Amino acid sequence: MKNISQRALFLQHVAQTSPAPMALEIVSAEGCWLIDNSGKRYLDLIAGIGPSVLGHRHPKVQAAVEQQVKAYWHTLVYGEYVLAPQVQFAKLLAENLPGLDSVFFVNSGAEATEGAMKLAKRATGRQKFIACYNAYHGSTQGAASLMSPDYFTQAFQPLLPGIQHIEFNREDDLKLIDDRVAAVVVETIQGEAGLYQPRTAWLQALRQRCTETGTLLILDEIQAGMGRTGKLFAFEHFGVTPDILLLAKGFGGGMPLGAFVARRELMELLSHDPVLGHITTFGGHPVCTAAGLATLQILLETDLLTQVPAKEALFRSLLAHPAIKEIRSAGLWMAVDLGDAQLVQKAIQHCLHHGVITDWFLFNDRSLRVAPPLTITEDEIRFACRVINSIPV
Repeated sequence: MKNISQRALFLQHVAQTSPAPMALEIVSAEGCWLIDNSGKRYLDLIAGIGPSVLGHRHPKVQAAVEQQVKAYWHTLVYGEYVLAPQVQFAKLLAENLPGLDSVFFVNSGAEATEGAMKLAKRATGRQKFIACYNAYHGSTQGAASLMSPDYFTQAFQPLLPGIQHIEFNREDDLKLIDDRVAAVVVETIQGEAGLYQPRTAWLQALRQRCTETGTLLILDEIQAGMGRTGKLFAFEHFGVTPDILLLAKGFGGGMPLGAFVARRELMELLSHDPVLGHITTFGGHPVCTAAGLATLQILLETDLLTQVPAKEALFRSLLAHPAIKEIRSAGLWMAVDLGDAQLVQKAIQHCLHHGVITDWFLFNDRSLRVAPPLTITEDEIRFACRVINSIPV
């Protein structure tokens, strides 16, 4: 039989999500770098769209995974067994989340959104949700129902009814929150819109309005959490606490893991009327929670979080391309606004050619995504900025 390349097999048998996939054939990874089958090295400036918050194959995370694999893999995740990686991870999370002490582990951010929406319906008896324009909470049907504009969802209608949208940071829109709304689902920092932070007064007013109307506040920190902004959780910057927190991506330290976190008395509603109100076969898998636990421990025990502001400042000081209109940032999470979608695509290809992986945003194709592992070094930042600054106009 004729030898068929991995790339040809990839294109033939692996489902594609765009007409022109990047098709890099990665054979190894370490730290902030990916290596392809020709030996070329790429600086991963997007951390795999978030999960590799400590870089690739962090030795302590790898050791935790290897130790857990030697003990047991899948058993029975929910309902009966006490699994040490889950228990210890949930305990450490609760110790670092004021008032949120019950963790429901799932496989991904979209599943965290789905579980939180079900919990909000169960807790309030209401069916309506409010979300923000240009927000992304996942691609499953419930999570996708929260999305507007509908470019990514129009082909899959009808989705969930009863969804209303408001403008991020617009205080007048908070009047739409009333006693018919089960929950408001908001990214603490809007990611796919192109990185926009909330005004503190607006987020606090949102929290107050939800409290007044008995509406649950769900904060999505699937991208913003786990140190990305320089604090363990982004809501810590703004003096608010959600009723339900959504976590994924960096939460698993590179392994597939998500969670929604709430007060115990709220979460217990999923255990009765009906029993098994929300279940998952693989959510909270022992190997994944071992990786997540090790990741959280490293973030708490090292100075990586305190390094974030200086690394953010270094990026901002070195990025000096004449096409840059604006740099919006929240720690090691940046949108480099080039003002033109075609230039962004040209920039992505230029960076790739020169060994730097960047990306764009779902609802902002005029900006480059920069969100490297928190472990990125000053020398690596300087290299990345040199490549970006050399983009031909």
